[in-house]
Amino acid sequence: MSESVPVLCPACRREHVYAAPAYPCACGAPVAPTLDRRATPTELVHRAWDEEWVSVRCASCGRRNQWPHPELGCPCGTVLRIPVTGSSPAPTPEAVPPPSRPAFHPVTIRTARDAVTAATLYLRWLGYGDIRRADERPPSGIRLAARRLLAQVDPTICPASVRDVECLWLTAMTESADCVYVSLAGYAEDARIRADALGVPLFVLDLTGTPQPVNDPAVILHTTGA
Repeated sequence: MSESVPVLCPACRREHVYAAPAYPCACGAPVAPTLDRRATPTELVHRAWDEEWVSVRCASCGRRNQWPHPELGCPCGTVLRIPVTGSSPAPTPEAVPPPSRPAFHPVTIRTARDAVTAATLYLRWLGYGDIRRADERPPSGIRLAARRLLAQVDPTICPASVRDVECLWLTAMTESADCVYVSLAGYAEDARIRADALGVPLFVLDLTGTPQPVNDPAVILHTTGA
C-alpha cells in the first residue's frame, strides 16, 4: 500500500488524507506512484489525454507502465490532481504517435449496467463499432460481441479467475475472433499469468468508467486501437 499524504482542498479548505491506488503490473505485483509531499495539489479544470497518465516502474520486475495520474475528488466538487515523484510523464505525441481517436469520455460506475455501458463505449472508442450483446451466456459476467471480437465484462466484486479467462479465449478461438476481458474487481494472479500466455488483453474498470490496461496485450490494444 502506498504512503498516505495530507491534502488540503484550495476551494473549501477541507483537509483530506490520500493514498494513491495500486494497480497490478503484468508480473502480478501491485504498483503505485510515489506521492510528492512537498508539491501542492492542483485543481483539475480541463482534461488533456496526455496529462492523464504517469509512467511508473514496477519494483518487482522493472517494467515501466502508464498508470492514471492520482486524483482526489473533494465533496465540495473540486477535483485535485496529486503531484507524484519518482516517475516520468507519459510519452509525448512526438515520442509515441497518438491514436487518431478523440478523447475517451467515460461514464461513472454505479451499477452493473453502468459497467457494461462503460465497456461498450470503450470498445467503440477502440474502433469496434458494432458492439452488441453476445448470444451465449458466460459462466460469469456479460459477453459482448462485434465483428472480429468477443469481449467479456465482469461487473461483480470477485476477481476474474483463470477459468473465466480460458473460457473466453476458447470461445473466441472457435469463432476466429480476438477477445478482450474487462473486470471491475481485477484478476486472480493465475488468471493474469494465463492471459499473458494466451495473449488476452486484460482491463480493470475503475469507478470513473475508464478501463485501465493491466497487461502488455491490453496496453498495445489501448495504444493502437482495433
